[in-house]
Amino acid sequence: MVTRLEVTDVSSAVACCAPLVREPIGQTDAEQLAVTLKALADPARLRLLSIVASSEDQEACVCDLIDPIGLSQPTVSHHLKVLTEAGFLTRSKRGTWAYYRLVPDALQQVSGLLVSA
Repeated sequence: MVTRLEVTDVSSAVACCAPLVREPIGQTDAEQLAVTLKALADPARLRLLSIVASSEDQEACVCDLIDPIGLSQPTVSHHLKVLTEAGFLTRSKRGTWAYYRLVPDALQQVSGLLVSA
């Protein structure tokens, strides 16, 4: 059996700029940070991120995320896509299922932008 992995590029992930309290944020950085924060500003996405982050090895199959969230598979997949594009998760495909893994330090990077060091 061959396992095929597809990992989403997260090069434009979370980190954008210096902490907000250190210096004023520029327009481009503000737009990038707003996209990142919008990805977190949804209850279903926060729950999905929490479930993945608290799962063994900080990884979960989409098949295991549908029932706890109580949404349809296409809706859960959409939310996972948004979190992936924002740089919080990576995606790998194994057979017919997609597995999502928390990007190391993604949440700490956002936290570091919002609080003073």
